[in-house]
Amino acid sequence: MSKIAVFPGSFDPITVGHVDLVKRALPLFDKIVVAVGQNNQKKYLFTLEERRRWLEAVFQHEPKVEVGQFDGLTAHYCKSIGAKFLLRGLRNASDFDYEKTISQLNHIVGDGLETLFLISQPAYSHISSTIVREIIKGQGDARPFLPAEVVIDAERIG
Repeated sequence: MSKIAVFPGSFDPITVGHVDLVKRALPLFDKIVVAVGQNNQKKYLFTLEERRRWLEAVFQHEPKVEVGQFDGLTAHYCKSIGAKFLLRGLRNASDFDYEKTISQLNHIVGDGLETLFLISQPAYSHISSTIVREIIKGQGDARPFLPAEVVIDAERIG
């Protein structure tokens, strides 16, 4: 049985911190599914198609990484693809408090689904998709926080 982990997120947009986390986790799993969660109640800056395209471009040379997408509960998605692990990043104590609660609920709902936490490297601990979106909306230069494969049409945003 292979060890499959899911790294869920909105990836609106994917950041260099996300990429670092996946690359650091690769030796631990046979496969990592970077899965875009879609919540119809949430307003995204970028389309699902853009976010998927960026993920596929970023991880195109990583044979152990697949890109997926899901609606509904993350735990249900994990079960549907045979994943027994969730991968999550922690930047600070606030992230830990939130993620700990979610991991405990996922463990129950996901029939023993385990969450593996990796602490962000100091160089990336200040980066979040929320802050990067604000930089983009304010027409600032977000390139230091984004993988090179992420090209944003500033005309469409501004």
